[in-house]
Amino acid sequence: MKYLIKQPLLFAGLLLLASCSDSSKKDEAVKQSEPVAAKQKGQFVFYKDIAIRPGINFEVVSWGKGVDSVGGYLILMSDSLKSNYKSFSNERSGIITDAWNMDLDNDGNPEIYIELLSKKNVLDLNVFEYSDGNFNKITFPALSDRAKKTYAGNDKFVIKNGDLFRTFPIVNSKDTTEKDGTLKTLQYRLSGNSFSISEIESE
Repeated sequence: MKYLIKQPLLFAGLLLLASCSDSSKKDEAVKQSEPVAAKQKGQFVFYKDIAIRPGINFEVVSWGKGVDSVGGYLILMSDSLKSNYKSFSNERSGIITDAWNMDLDNDGNPEIYIELLSKKNVLDLNVFEYSDGNFNKITFPALSDRAKKTYAGNDKFVIKNGDLFRTFPIVNSKDTTEKDGTLKTLQYRLSGNSFSISEIESE
C-alpha cells in the first residue's frame, strides 16, 4: 500500500522537474533573443518635424557616435496624401542646432535649411531644395573678405517677414564709422538656386 502511494508521488515529482527544465529553457531562449546592449544615449541628438502643409512633412534627424561635431543627418519627406516617401542623407561637420522650411525664391518648391554650429561660436547653413522628388543642394555663400574683417562668430540667423537675415557683433573694426560691439546685419536673397547678400545699414 505504501509502495502504491509513493509511486504516484514519484511520478508527479518527475513531471514537476521536467516542466521546470522546459521553463528555464524558454527563459534562456527569450534572454538570448533580447539585445545584448541597450541603445546608446545621444546617438540621435537632433530631431525636428517640419510641417509644410497638411499631409506633407519633412523630418530632420542627426546621428553620430563619439565626437559630437562629426556624423550625419537625414531628411525624410512624407507625403501621406499621395503615399509618397523620400529620404536624403548627408555627412555633417558641426552640431545641428535648428532646421526650418522656407521658399525664399517663391518658386513653390520648399527649401530645408539646416543650421550647424561648425565651430565653438560660428554658424553655417546647409540648404536643400525639394523639387520633382529630389533634394537639390544649394550652396550657402561664405562671408565676404570685408565682412570677415569684423567677424568673430556669435552670429544668429533670423527670419523676418519671410526674409532671411544674419546678424553678428562687429569686432576689430578699423572703420571709424562703425563701433565695436554694434551689430552687422546681412540679408540673403535666393534666385535661380543662387544666393546673393546685401548689407543692411545700422540705424
